[in-house]
Amino acid sequence: MDRPNPLLAGLKGRCPNCGEGRLFSGFLTVAPACDRCGYDLAKADSGDGPAVFVILIAGFLCAFTMLFVEMAYKPPIWVHLVVFLPLTLAVCIGLLRPLKGVLLAAQFANKASEARHD
Repeated sequence: MDRPNPLLAGLKGRCPNCGEGRLFSGFLTVAPACDRCGYDLAKADSGDGPAVFVILIAGFLCAFTMLFVEMAYKPPIWVHLVVFLPLTLAVCIGLLRPLKGVLLAAQFANKASEARHD
């Protein structure tokens, strides 16, 4: 059986080892182990990486769009609040889980692990 692409598996929220088991047990909580292959996922830690990438991507997309709308149409401020606050929230929440999965899978693909000083 061919091994799955770990980055695509992480993007889908699947185990980077087998590509079938769930990577998350909650919205952002990493499962302790894969329910299919038993791969230990507890040691995986993405840190603040996903949040940083979400801020950069969502900030660029939403701020650029808001500035474009302001310059082109000059709507009242309430339009910005009603449109761009929910849009920014949706983009941030929508990107957070897939980006966390990709970063966790990148750790797996590169055989990275946290340095342990016992």
